[in-house]
Amino acid sequence: MRTPVRGPEQQSDQGGASDRGDASERGSASDRPGGGGGGRGAWRGSLRTRLSLVFGLMFFVAAAAVLAVTLILVDNSMRYSLDLAFSPGYALDPHPSAALQQYLARQHGGEAATKAVILSSMKRNLLIKGGLTVLAVGVVATTAGWLVAGRLTRPLSVISSHAERIATRTLHRRIGLQAPPGEVKSLADSFDSMLDRLDQAFAGQSRFISNAAHELKTPIAVTRTLVEVAMNRPTAPPEVRTLGENLLAVSERHERLIDALLTLARADDALTEQLPLDLADLAEAVVAAAGAEAARQDVTLECHLAPARATGDPILMEQVLRNLVDNAIRYNVPGGRVTVRTRGGLYGAEALVGNTGPVISEHEIPVLFAPFRRLTDRVGSARGSGLGLSIVRAVAQAHGGEATARPLPGGGIEVRVVLPTDRS
Repeated sequence: MRTPVRGPEQQSDQGGASDRGDASERGSASDRPGGGGGGRGAWRGSLRTRLSLVFGLMFFVAAAAVLAVTLILVDNSMRYSLDLAFSPGYALDPHPSAALQQYLARQHGGEAATKAVILSSMKRNLLIKGGLTVLAVGVVATTAGWLVAGRLTRPLSVISSHAERIATRTLHRRIGLQAPPGEVKSLADSFDSMLDRLDQAFAGQSRFISNAAHELKTPIAVTRTLVEVAMNRPTAPPEVRTLGENLLAVSERHERLIDALLTLARADDALTEQLPLDLADLAEAVVAAAGAEAARQDVTLECHLAPARATGDPILMEQVLRNLVDNAIRYNVPGGRVTVRTRGGLYGAEALVGNTGPVISEHEIPVLFAPFRRLTDRVGSARGSGLGLSIVRAVAQAHGGEATARPLPGGGIEVRVVLPTDRS
């Protein structure tokens, strides 16, 4: 067995494949909520922005209509006034002379040009000053609409932020919106009622699993004690001793199953202890404890442990790493290899455990994370309880992280656990 060494990772073909797989997973981060492409879409979908744009557009349309009607009314009024002002105040001779006709024609042409200049100047002046006034008041109205829309949508923002925190952390919190009775208040209260029912359902399920596991431990402990007493009798025949050893092995497997159920129930509950931890320290302790089993299975342990600091429950995270290492050793081949790596990445603290076990196809990976599901039949596989990876994913999600797996070329899988980085 190779001694665990903490230091920079060694470059190898398997490590390169892992890095390429990690890069492909990181490449899709922009598709995640809050990722690189989420901010622009969130801005386009902002209710406050849309309401402000609607308010501003409605004001500009109404102001443009008022300005157009004003231009028409002022034009008609000015034409009437100018016609009165330039109308002749004397009776014309029915038989004017040629000189008088020329004088009147020149006067009428000058009056028409004067009226045209006055109307054009009036229209241009009204259009420019009225347009600037509409633009200035429109900007003020749009700004006021933005503020009013923010005031109207603030309760919705409170509900959304509380719902996101509740969805990612715990069902025990409530919105508790303090607002006058109305549609938004009714929505928040309905959401709180739904959370109450969900919390009760999940809490009842967890209590049932925990109580059932504790109740099952007592008869198993009694059975184990009776078997040991029967085996240790001086007059016990060899057949009884052989049967007792088989029964003890079965009891031990049942105890492991019950412990796994308790861990799974605890992982599904809210985390009560959040402490700074380093996945490298936990992985080093787990690998050291698994050294004897690896040597017995003829499996080599390789460690590349870099600092990977996070915040969470150290006991649960140690259980996660123990499950991964135990599975990697148990489902391996003689002369195989188990690689344990930790590192601090852009997306959080990472722990990667891979082995050289049997060949697994891509579509079989989701089955491994389902409770009591194995690649072999449920009865024929006595090497595990079928809860190892289910516990890994449940604990990772309880910490706000994720657990994924991918098949390795030539056989085996690599499980990647990512936890949020400790920013304290």
